[in-house]
Amino acid sequence: MNLSIVVPAWNEAQSLPELFSQIRAALADWNGTWEVIVVDDGSRDDTFAVVRESHAKDSRIRGVRFRHNAGKAAALATGFAAAQGDYVITMDGDLQDDPAEIRPLMDMLDGGWDMVSGWKQVRNDPVDKTLPSRFFNGLVRSVSGLKLHDFNCGLKAYRREVLPSLRLYGQMHRLLPVMAHWDGFRVTEKVVNHRARQFGVSKYGWSRGFHGLFDLLTLWFLHRYLRRPLHLFGSIGLVAFVVGALPIPWFAMQWILTGALRVRPLLLLSVGGIILGVQFLSLGLLAELIQSRERTGEGPVAERV
Repeated sequence: MNLSIVVPAWNEAQSLPELFSQIRAALADWNGTWEVIVVDDGSRDDTFAVVRESHAKDSRIRGVRFRHNAGKAAALATGFAAAQGDYVITMDGDLQDDPAEIRPLMDMLDGGWDMVSGWKQVRNDPVDKTLPSRFFNGLVRSVSGLKLHDFNCGLKAYRREVLPSLRLYGQMHRLLPVMAHWDGFRVTEKVVNHRARQFGVSKYGWSRGFHGLFDLLTLWFLHRYLRRPLHLFGSIGLVAFVVGALPIPWFAMQWILTGALRVRPLLLLSVGGIILGVQFLSLGLLAELIQSRERTGEGPVAERV
């Protein structure tokens, strides 16, 4: 299989027939083999019935159905596992992503890029989607060092070897370019045509921005400290211990000179800092012990010939 197109779908029964038609038209003069994998993320409408009917007419269209809504990350992970193509393209099922972009995206993969992320330079979305997206994209750029304009665009293209590096759970689908970039793959972006929604309503709004912040923090922590947790917990513990221990000589001198040591807020803070420092250092050491059991044979993503 040359190309797999993964389409997460949630209540998109009205959009899918037109999407399949446009995909066929976009690939009509292409000689490669392709498939479409629709992952029905617990839809309450006839989404999966449409997929079944389309499969009966065209075996290249396949589907997987979740019994409940598990989220886009789970849908993409399932689609990636089922994909057989050397190239994998993801696109949303609401017709806002243009299938005419499939061939240009594949051309960029042929040109040497490992992953190409779509950039909706002109967006046809309401303000409650565009404003949180701009804030989130700016934050991810500054944290990741990857200079993309649109990390959350559903239209993306991957070489197959990139997929094992993508850790998809929770809401991590927003950070797929960052994962690939931090694992050493060549990631770029392409301006893509973004169309207005034809059916239904948007399923995302301001709330997804908060989830994105937590996911970014999680990914940053895993990237920097997964293999050296003591560096994080030990640093915090050392600072707390030193700050807590600084007043101790003064209290010791007071006790030697006066023979009495009154409990003061500063003394309580000092003891608390020392205890907190010891706890963080112990936590870091325990994390290192746990990690040491997982590191055997582990190494960075490598290419062999």
